[in-house]
Amino acid sequence: MNALVQDVDKRAPEVQGRGTTLESLKQWVDQVAALARPAAIHWCDGSDAENAALVAKMEADGTLIRLNEETNPGSWLHRSHPDDVARVEHLTFVCTSEQDDAGPNNHWMSPADGHAQMDSLFEGCMEGRTMYVIPYCMGPIDSPISRCGVEITDSPYVVANMRIMTRMGEAALQRIEREGTFVRGLHSTGELDPNRRFIMHFPEELTIKSYGSGYGGNALLGKKCHALRIASHQARQEGWLAEHMLILGIENPQGETHYVAAAFPSACGKTNLAMLIPPEGYREKGWKVWTIGDDICWMRPGPDGRLYAINPEAGFFGVAPGTSAKSNPNALATIAKNTIFTNVGVTADDGPWWEGLDDGQPVTDWRGNAYDAANGPAAHPNARFTVSAKQCPSYSEHAEDPTGVPISAIVFGGRRASLVPLVFEARDWTHGVLVGAAMGSETTAAATGAVGVMRRDPMAMKPFCGYNFADYFAHWLSFDNGRNKLPKVFHVNWFRKGDDGKFLWPGFGDNLRVLEWMIGRVEGRADAVETPIGALPREQDLDLEGVQLSGEAREKLFGFDRDGWRAELVSIGDYLREYGPRMPQALHDEQARIAASLD
Repeated sequence: MNALVQDVDKRAPEVQGRGTTLESLKQWVDQVAALARPAAIHWCDGSDAENAALVAKMEADGTLIRLNEETNPGSWLHRSHPDDVARVEHLTFVCTSEQDDAGPNNHWMSPADGHAQMDSLFEGCMEGRTMYVIPYCMGPIDSPISRCGVEITDSPYVVANMRIMTRMGEAALQRIEREGTFVRGLHSTGELDPNRRFIMHFPEELTIKSYGSGYGGNALLGKKCHALRIASHQARQEGWLAEHMLILGIENPQGETHYVAAAFPSACGKTNLAMLIPPEGYREKGWKVWTIGDDICWMRPGPDGRLYAINPEAGFFGVAPGTSAKSNPNALATIAKNTIFTNVGVTADDGPWWEGLDDGQPVTDWRGNAYDAANGPAAHPNARFTVSAKQCPSYSEHAEDPTGVPISAIVFGGRRASLVPLVFEARDWTHGVLVGAAMGSETTAAATGAVGVMRRDPMAMKPFCGYNFADYFAHWLSFDNGRNKLPKVFHVNWFRKGDDGKFLWPGFGDNLRVLEWMIGRVEGRADAVETPIGALPREQDLDLEGVQLSGEAREKLFGFDRDGWRAELVSIGDYLREYGPRMPQALHDEQARIAASLD
């Protein structure tokens, strides 16, 4: 009998770390260990020593490659599997009891089938590996808006990234133990086989299961999986909003700051806008821009009825290609040290390189091969950097405010080469919800599939809403309850093109000119022209000093194509009807109102 007990003990995984006092968490970890059969269980505490040991382990096995310590101190390169470089929307499921609750905007599987499929993949998948238990908090550790989770993974790369992207470790575990609730995330890289790769969400159970991918959006479960798909479900139940939005503060020369939340699809300039540097003339007058967050925004009404927002993330998981001294000098300064780069090229002196950089030449591409332009770009188009938000020169200390920051304006926008003007303001909240619901954009490299195809991407949440879009729109509409003081809603299009195929608006820092007009509208002092699609500024309503715009640019950026919008409203009506009887009648009525006014 003693020999049998000793034999069992030998097979039991070694446990590293303090474990937990929360029985439900301990039981779940034990259940996962019994299923996945790891060699060891490591409870992450988020300490510097723990991180140093993990990084050393990854350097030794080639998971991380050290970059030039003089030019990029504390920075590393990770190369993912060539078939594992982006989010896999077609393999991402929402598992609700009723299929209609997931909606036509999600791939659905029943919870029983989803668990069965995933558990068969997890069976024994961590044999010989360490199982890491990552307690984390999304948002400031003491914010009532924040929510906690625990990710179990066999990837030290995921641990290192989650340490940057969340408040991870002992403080988060203590909050979890106090509250007794947490989002459960189970992840394994598996064999990195595209045919054995799934990301399953169980909103009713606050559970995520991800297998077969090491890519950030599929493996860092605090990010899109928790902070949007699961959190959107939580937010609907609890009366708040979990959105795919950047948050920035705009400080005028009088020292007054307005905060703006803006939704753009991935790789459409969220990070660039969040870290915007004002044009020289604006800087001389005293304008400043502050970065709260570049990707995700959680908002809830405060005691005064205004929406208050936090950035649930602690870091940036940004797209590297296109990031340059022209497009985003703040981002370049942010990633100069202590950064994990994924799938970028490398220069002769071991510096990171990607298309869009002004300096350096790549000698190695993102696959690790000698660089040859004939074989494609040096960096994968969706190459990434992971870095602490606190390293950003424009980072705002108010990003840590437990109460969040008050939102003055919500902005929707996507890539539209034609039709959509530079900016317009929604008539009211209902119109604003329709504007967000009808948002269209051309697809980018952030997800697998064709690039450049126009698709509806409501509120930039198409891949991320954890439940039926019709119910999601109804939830948005519910905030107009007579008590809340809701922000104004705008739509922007930085990507309008001329007949020559080139962008008509300079973008980048000059986008502040548009934001200034929005703030003027919020404060009731900026003029506009009323049109059926909303209030449009005239050229003279924006400060265009120093901006060279052609006649075509002025016409298309500030103009209104009635015939084109008639066709657009028909398309929007068709889109709303795809959701059947659950679609709020208020949005059908709003679409009909605008269509009638166009006639």
